Amino acid sequence: MDTRHINRLFWLTIMAFALGGCSGRHTEQEPASPDLAGTEATAKAASKTSRQGSTVTIKGSDTMVILAQKWAQAFMKEQPGAVLQVSGGGSGTGVAALINGTADLANASRAMKEKEKKQLKSRRDVEAKEFRVALDSLAVYVHASSPIQSLTIPQLKKIFRAQATNWKDFGGPDKRIVLYSRENNSGTYAYFKEHVLSKEDFAATAQTLPGTAAVINAVSKDPNGIGYGGIAYSEGVRAIKVAREGQEPVAPTMENAMSGKYPISRYLHVYSAGEPTRVAKQYLDFILSDAGQSIVEGVGYYPLPKQDAVAAE
Repeated sequence: MDTRHINRLFWLTIMAFALGGCSGRHTEQEPASPDLAGTEATAKAASKTSRQGSTVTIKGSDTMVILAQKWAQAFMKEQPGAVLQVSGGGSGTGVAALINGTADLANASRAMKEKEKKQLKSRRDVEAKEFRVALDSLAVYVHASSPIQSLTIPQLKKIFRAQATNWKDFGGPDKRIVLYSRENNSGTYAYFKEHVLSKEDFAATAQTLPGTAAVINAVSKDPNGIGYGGIAYSEGVRAIKVAREGQEPVAPTMENAMSGKYPISRYLHVYSAGEPTRVAKQYLDFILSDAGQSIVEGVGYYPLPKQDAVAAE
C-alpha cells in the first residue's frame, strides 16, 4: 500500500471519529435533578418522560418542599429509572395543579377542601385519594431573646387579629407586636386561620411572606416579631408553648403531637387523582416505609404513628 493511500485512510478515520464525537455531544442528555425543579428545561424533560410513565410531577406545600425533595432524592437512588419533579408554591397551588392535570401528586399541609374534591371529580372524573405522610406541630415562633414562653389559643387570636398590639399585655416589654404570616394560598395559613382564628381574617397589618423559611428569617431578625410555621423550621427563633383555653401550655414536641396534646398539631398530606399507579404508587409506598419515615424525622417533622403508616394500596 503506497503512502498516499495510507494518508487517505488516516484522515478518513479522524473525520469519522470527529463526526461521531460531535453526534454524541448533541444527543447525550444530563440526568434529571430535583434541584432543577421549576426550570423550563426540566419541565420539558418531565413532560416527555411523564408520557412514558417514569416521571412523577409533585407540586404544592412550601412547608413540605424540603421534605419532598429529600424523599425524591432517596427514592431516585433506589429507582434509577424514575424521575421525580418536585416544586413548591403552596398547598393551594399543588391542589389546583392536581385538579387541572399538571401535577401527578399534590403536597398539602392542610386537608383538601370538599369543593376542591368536587372540582377534581368534575374536571378529571376521578376521586381524590388522600395519604397522611407525616405529623407536624404547627409552631408559634418568637425571637430567641423574647421573654414570652407561652400563649393560649384565645391570646393568639387576639394577637393575629390585632385586637392586642403590645407585648406588655402578655408579660413582655412595652413594644408593638409585629406580625408575620403566610400567603393565602398556603395550607399553613389556612390551618392557622381555621384552628386559631376561628376562620376570621388576619389583621391587615400582618406581613405576608411566601414561605415558612421567610417567616422564620423575619422573626429571627425582629425582637418584637411573632410568626407561625412547621416545626422543622426553627433556626434562630424559639417555638413557644401553646395552650387551649383553661388548660396547661404544651410544647410542640413529637410526643405531644402524636398524643394530640399539642393543640395545633396536624397531618401533612399527599393527594393523588384516583388510585396512584406505577412510579407514583412506588413513591408513596416508599414515603410510608420505615426508610421514608426516617427521612421525616431527619428533616425535623414527626413520623406517623404506626397505626397511620399504611402503604398505598
